[in-house]
Amino acid sequence: MEMKKRVSLELRNRNPAEVVEMVVDNCQSADGEVEGLTEEYTELEILSMVNVGLSSLSKLPSLPKLRKLEVSDNIITGGLDKLAEKCPNLTYLNLSGNKIKELSSIEVLQNLKNLKSLDLYSCEVSTLDDYRESVFELLPQITYLDGYDQEDNEVPDSEVDNDDDEAGPHGDEDDDEDEEDEDDEDGSEGEEEVGLSYLMKEGIQDEEDDGDYVEEEEEDEEEEDDEDGDVDVRGEKRKRDAEDEGDDDDDE
Repeated sequence: MEMKKRVSLELRNRNPAEVVEMVVDNCQSADGEVEGLTEEYTELEILSMVNVGLSSLSKLPSLPKLRKLEVSDNIITGGLDKLAEKCPNLTYLNLSGNKIKELSSIEVLQNLKNLKSLDLYSCEVSTLDDYRESVFELLPQITYLDGYDQEDNEVPDSEVDNDDDEAGPHGDEDDDEDEEDEDDEDGSEGEEEVGLSYLMKEGIQDEEDDGDYVEEEEEDEEEEDDEDGDVDVRGEKRKRDAEDEGDDDDDE
């Protein structure tokens, strides 16, 4: 798909001045230049044009609020000198996988005073001796090169998250969903606790009932023993009485 048509589709019937983020990765530029974007995109903050066949950024329109520019996996060799003029608030620039061979090609980025993070991974310039030291010296305003600072500390996740959050309000819905999930989990835990308590109470009641039943059985057994004892006593008495009568008869 041609880049100009892709930009039109991504507009989605909105006014260009309403667009904050534009992603047109993997389409095709007809002449190696930026197509379809105009200076009407005054609120654009994030622009991604990965693998679209760009060879230059000289036709990039003025985008005063652009903070993040992704143009990796293209064939860019020039036009970087226009960035400071057209995107003065750029803080992140990804040029990975382009045809940048010399440090002199990126020297013009010195004019991007707000640039904090630069990616040149897989560019030929990254194979030069003392590449990292040279770039940090050439561009003192940047903090991260290829995702790491001068002490080889990786870009913290908080910095990446902040960039994404500032691009739009879509993160609020995710927060609401997370809160609902937490509420559901809390409710489930509460139900489990109630269920366990109920089962424990049932178990205790069953034990008490069993105890009462055992006591009743013991009482019944004691009563039976008492009755048996009475029977035995009465039987012994009758036996003795009969013997006594027998003795009286003999005496007569």
